Amino acid sequence: MNPVVIAVSLMLVLSLLRINVVISLALSALVGGLVGGLSLTDTAKIFADGLGGGATIALSYAMLGAFAVAISRSGITDLLAVRIIRALGQNASQGRVLWIKSVLLCALLLAAVSSQNLIPIHIAFIPILVPPLLHVMAQLKLDRRAVTCVLTFGLTATYMMLPVGFGGIFLNNILLANLVENGVEATKGMLPMAMGIPVGGMFLGLLVALFISYRKPRQYDESKIIAVEPEHIQINPLHIFIAVIAILSALSLQLYSDSIILGAMVGFIIFTMGGVIKFRESQDAFTQGVKMMSMIGFIMISAAGFAAVIKATDGIGALVQAVADVLGDHKALAALAMLVVGLLITMGIGSSFSTIPIIAPIYVPLCISLGFSPLATLAIIGTAGALGDAGSPASDSTLGPTSGLNADGQHDHIWDSVVPTFLHYNIPLVGFGWLAAMVL
Repeated sequence: MNPVVIAVSLMLVLSLLRINVVISLALSALVGGLVGGLSLTDTAKIFADGLGGGATIALSYAMLGAFAVAISRSGITDLLAVRIIRALGQNASQGRVLWIKSVLLCALLLAAVSSQNLIPIHIAFIPILVPPLLHVMAQLKLDRRAVTCVLTFGLTATYMMLPVGFGGIFLNNILLANLVENGVEATKGMLPMAMGIPVGGMFLGLLVALFISYRKPRQYDESKIIAVEPEHIQINPLHIFIAVIAILSALSLQLYSDSIILGAMVGFIIFTMGGVIKFRESQDAFTQGVKMMSMIGFIMISAAGFAAVIKATDGIGALVQAVADVLGDHKALAALAMLVVGLLITMGIGSSFSTIPIIAPIYVPLCISLGFSPLATLAIIGTAGALGDAGSPASDSTLGPTSGLNADGQHDHIWDSVVPTFLHYNIPLVGFGWLAAMVL
């Protein structure tokens, strides 16, 4: 049995049984390494060495967490919560409730999209912005699974389609660079066209989630939610101005230096120098941000160790080659198989950014031999890498929504974040990714 299949399957089973994701990744890596022929000592060493690969990501999340705390203290995130709470009122009509639901979901979608490029703090905005809105959602009887699907769509579809911020890293620095390095004559102009059809499938999944799957009201226990009272919140216009300067500076520096850490750090310093965070409180604010993002950081570090063990077993290459040998020259079946294998790999690793470098050296020669065009090759490998990101227990695209929606303990990570996003995004991505491979 292929070690990749065993390790990923075990990780998913343990996660569904609600075993801690860090423990699930470590145990699955151990079993996968042993099945792949590695000794216990070698597996442990490779896993430990691989943890360093997630250190940069973890530090990025820590800095983003501190930056997000600074943003929240400026009062910008309170503006949205306060206005929605006031708009809801005490006796809102059914039509008004529907309108407020729509505004709230649209605002969260815009925030998720902006977090990838305009305000590049990634998922760090969720545990800051969402908890104050939980009692509003409870009053609206808004199903949090719908909110999860909205947030995950904004986080994932944005970097798959827009080559700015995180999208620039994924599309230009990772996807395009790996394909060109392996012999595909692709250009930046091809990227939106290649990824447009798969992202269209995700948008269809979002519509199904909002208007069919999670349309009905869902009851939550409001006694467990700490309400945000509008009259207790004071907005300082100077702090709002400083927040705008800090956000623009962080964005500009991140785009110039290609460093999320540097951009977030400078943004945090501007908040401190501007008086939004007092010097004597800066340590506490930073610690609060790190604490907020610590579990996600540990999971991403563990996922890096898991990926290192999986790579060391040579199971990925064997799995892809076995699929290629079975399918032969059948382009349609080969495209489908490559997408499914990509889904399996990304579900285990939890990172589409890490999956592309793994599969590109194997997929590119296979695509060329089968006669796929550069556009089709971009679509296959880009979709195969993104598949699973929206439905993996170890992905920040599911961990982020859970961090905010589960502030009162009424949102389960697996059943309310992972399963809904897997069903509504991964299944359409497979179908529309295959369609793109056939028509481009």
